[in-house]
Amino acid sequence: MKRREFCAGATAALAGLTLAPWRRAHAASEVAIVGLDGRPQGIKSGDVEELRAGLRGELLAPGDTGYDAARRLWNPAYDRKPALIARCVGAADVTHAVSFASAHALLTAVRGGGHSLSGLSACDGGLMIDLAPMRAVEVDPLARRARVQSGALLGQLDRESQAFGLGTTSGTVADTGVAGLTLGGGVGRIGRRFGLTADNLVSAELVTADGKWQRASAQENPDLLWALRGGGGNFGVVTCFDLQLHEVNPQMYGGQISFPMTGARELLRHFADYIASAPDELYVDIDLEGDDKLGRLVTFDVCYSGPVDDATRVLAPLRKLGKAVRDELAPATYLKLQGSSYTPGVSKFGVYVRGGLIFGLTPNLIDGVCGLIETAPSNLLDVWMQAQGGAISRVAPTATAYWGRGASHNMGLAGAWQVGSPDAERNTEWVRHAWTQVEPLTRGNYVNIANTDDRESRVAAAYGDNYSRLAHLKKRYDPANLFRLNANIKPAA
Repeated sequence: MKRREFCAGATAALAGLTLAPWRRAHAASEVAIVGLDGRPQGIKSGDVEELRAGLRGELLAPGDTGYDAARRLWNPAYDRKPALIARCVGAADVTHAVSFASAHALLTAVRGGGHSLSGLSACDGGLMIDLAPMRAVEVDPLARRARVQSGALLGQLDRESQAFGLGTTSGTVADTGVAGLTLGGGVGRIGRRFGLTADNLVSAELVTADGKWQRASAQENPDLLWALRGGGGNFGVVTCFDLQLHEVNPQMYGGQISFPMTGARELLRHFADYIASAPDELYVDIDLEGDDKLGRLVTFDVCYSGPVDDATRVLAPLRKLGKAVRDELAPATYLKLQGSSYTPGVSKFGVYVRGGLIFGLTPNLIDGVCGLIETAPSNLLDVWMQAQGGAISRVAPTATAYWGRGASHNMGLAGAWQVGSPDAERNTEWVRHAWTQVEPLTRGNYVNIANTDDRESRVAAAYGDNYSRLAHLKKRYDPANLFRLNANIKPAA
């Protein structure tokens, strides 16, 4: 199955606490909610009503119209039920919600685009700060800048910027949120030319854990800008991103080409030689997948952003790797390759992912991942390797919080299942077991696919030698670790 199809404790007690309808908040003296320590606590209903009155947006609780739609994430594997959802429509709402969460030490989740693979955009029993209503994207074609609110999706950014022949690195799946992608680093189809999304972050406006609005730029709080470029959502709630745009021809060349798994090891070894000398304009994802009609496949997802007339020559060695069972490579717009016509919503597939960074397509790695897919019990199990290199690798690891500059690929193992299917447990366990076999071949990881069951040492490895500096910044901007539902950086002692 293609990745794009499904990427395009006191639980029972908490459920009892949080499922009371909103109207009971007015009748009861307190509203039940979960604190930062994970324990249920009560907040005076008057305080909750004050929060509600101070928002231009809505404050929702279980039983309210719109509550279930607001809490729902892209990945339906996670069915979280916050006690309260603050649907923010501007920076003032975010300031109000963060101040409330901090004053009451509440378990707090922050939702941007809601695409979190690990479900960390929502929480059970706590407060969810929902930025989905904040989706404005404004492009200044003269300055080549995009001002993007934190609820915007990549497809919206791509469409607005491509209208002016501009673009910036923006992932590979159009319904991903700009906020999460940027804060975690941001790999994408034109990243080998223009760097990570985070590298193109010129400034950001955010609300820190003390409820203060701040701007991070080269002139104002430059240390905070450094941390936001790859440090995840650890330092505050970003309300607006200022992104550098580049001239990007809307007409490109790409699509997918698939080869049978038979002979995959030799094919991938030849591919490794080919891609090692590829120009920055060429981006190729590797996807080892199952197809109900074509069987197990090695699929390359291609985007060539150089001159279209050169594409046939540049891609000729790729086509000569073997006899393709499917070749959809052709001239295409960047928006088509990005899937920007896709209507955002909730995936019909639940998904569980583990992943890490790899530093070259070594024979051991190729043997390992091919063996996994050859023996996988379902076509809903998948291994992908997302290309880095190029301009990404030419930035020093300490120049931004994003540490994995030398990685050739960000690799993920995914198990998917139809919602309600009994395959959920089986496919999740396959990913966990398979990951134990390939994890030793990785070094560090991409925080945007960090998981709730990651070891603390893996989180630290994601930030590498930048971790100590990040921990000290965390202590300055979020000493109580309010923003902990992420690839969490603990405040320095």
